[in-house]
Amino acid sequence: MTSARLPALYLGHGAPPLLDDPLWSGQLASWAQDLPRPKAILIVSAHWESAPVCLSASRAPLVYDFGGFDPKYYAMTYETPDATALAHQVAAMMPSSEPVHQHASRGLDHGAWVPLSIMYPEADVPVLQISLPTHDPVRLLALGERLRPLRDEGVLIVGSGFLTHGLPFLTSWQIDAAAPGWSSEFDAWAGEALARGDVDELADYRAKAPGMPYAHPTVEHYSPLFVTLGAATAADVPGEQVIDGFWMGLSKRSLQVA
Repeated sequence: MTSARLPALYLGHGAPPLLDDPLWSGQLASWAQDLPRPKAILIVSAHWESAPVCLSASRAPLVYDFGGFDPKYYAMTYETPDATALAHQVAAMMPSSEPVHQHASRGLDHGAWVPLSIMYPEADVPVLQISLPTHDPVRLLALGERLRPLRDEGVLIVGSGFLTHGLPFLTSWQIDAAAPGWSSEFDAWAGEALARGDVDELADYRAKAPGMPYAHPTVEHYSPLFVTLGAATAADVPGEQVIDGFWMGLSKRSLQVA
């Protein structure tokens, strides 16, 4: 365990077949090994959009929110220690104008358990999932800022999405498929803005990002980035882009803000 400040991450979570991809899973595992050991993990995933803010239930069954994959993925488990204490702490950090709902039965969805089962395969770190309550970058930055003090208590804050996610426009479902123009252009734009620490540019993606709306016909996989950036201090930004490249033509670019 550690009491040192933990970073905040934005990572591409992939689909269940990520678990069998030696390159990307190796990158995630190596990344986790380089991090200080977290006391707990707080993760917001693209796959739980709910307002007001909702918190997952400890030891609840996993959510298999996908279809068409090998049956083995529906039998996987990831049983982490109780995160009730963290849930109470997060609820206390929210303003009275934004009530928090403690979900009684919802477990981790694949945006949480797929990457975390690679990064922390022993499942020995408490994990709390928080819902994505809005797609407004300003409100998500504010949410991340409210959660920021948790980093000083050894909590790893993770935004889990995909930097491009134009599934309806993919022409190949091969893991090593070439990136379409809309994906590579959005990725390059975002990578450059992240390297500058230009949060305003990133937040104005609808007007400024090339490749839209193909890169994000819906934006839930991009939005968690702003929780991560909100949890950063000015000294943390621009951070380090730990993973780049493409998977099935989609950008897996991932960020760590120290």
